[in-house]
Amino acid sequence: MTAIAWVNLIRLFRDRSNFFFVIIFPIVLIMVFGLSFGSGFTPRLGVTDVPTLEAARLVAALEATGRMEVVRVGSEAEARDGVERGRLAAALLIPADYDRALASYTPVRLRFVSRDDPDALQLGTAVRSVVSEATMPARAAAYVREGSYEELARRAELVSVPGITVSFTTAGNAALPQDVSSFDIAATSQLLLFTFLTSLTGAAALIETRRFGLSRRMYATPVSSGTILLGEAAGRVAVALTQGLIIMLGSGLLFGVRWGDPLGAGALLLAFSLVGGGAAMFLGAALRTEQQAVSLGLLLGLGLAAIGGAMVPIDFFPDTMRQVAHVTPHAWALDGFAELLRRNGTITDILPQLGVLACFAAAFFALGTWRLRAALSR
Repeated sequence: MTAIAWVNLIRLFRDRSNFFFVIIFPIVLIMVFGLSFGSGFTPRLGVTDVPTLEAARLVAALEATGRMEVVRVGSEAEARDGVERGRLAAALLIPADYDRALASYTPVRLRFVSRDDPDALQLGTAVRSVVSEATMPARAAAYVREGSYEELARRAELVSVPGITVSFTTAGNAALPQDVSSFDIAATSQLLLFTFLTSLTGAAALIETRRFGLSRRMYATPVSSGTILLGEAAGRVAVALTQGLIIMLGSGLLFGVRWGDPLGAGALLLAFSLVGGGAAMFLGAALRTEQQAVSLGLLLGLGLAAIGGAMVPIDFFPDTMRQVAHVTPHAWALDGFAELLRRNGTITDILPQLGVLACFAAAFFALGTWRLRAALSR
């Protein structure tokens, strides 16, 4: 049994393309989704370096917000090049005569250069707010124009204007705790997507074994049919478990992804690997060609992942679709990981999810064993 399972695991990595799809591709997707939707990303704002007092005050006000990383650039050309090449999210171009224009009450135009994407546009709103607040004394001095600019601006800074205080109240519980990052969410969905997908497409190896007559030769040896079936089942589970462990360990080491209670996370991974292994065994026993297994495996793997919330967060689904999603094992596994991550649950809190996944696995293995036994005995 162990030898059969080990051979199936070796065959997974004998195809060199699997090194990319099993190891590299899932980690890259976790990185992309984590950076795209991460709340910890600080946009870089390029600001032309103008060595004057008022310009320095404006730059200091931008830095004080903590919402952006201010990068000083030497010229407008350098700023535009940084934006075009993606090194900067946007750039604020301060003219060289900025201080002189303010002192002479001349209108000043600050140009904001950015790419046409949501993050840059949101950064532009923040920059406009800071510029408006930082230049308020200069605008007040320009309105009065009685005395020197420096004196009027200083007096305007000392004026205290009653403000409006906005208080915020949060109703209910937060959807995500503050210590749960976008990398945690991305890694969970990619874990389920690729574990199930790799299992189903790996069913082609079982078909290849039957097509080359290796299964019949094993069946003709003194080894019992039960041992052969158990070995093939263990091989399918080993493939799924290896894929899941690669994603768990890789995302944890590279991006600091947390999985909650280790015992609970391990139990969920094992249960979902059993589901994937059982589905792969049934698929490999029911189909006749490797092309059918790969095509149908991709269709079912991607389709069930989409329905089950492994591509789009299930929190975005309407109520009816949330109920439909729980026809898939993915939704139950996601519920289990959400319990571990969002509510700091333990293995006892995810026993319902583990029970449902165990039922999925038992049903798939029962069908796969019945179908494979029939195929070998013909």
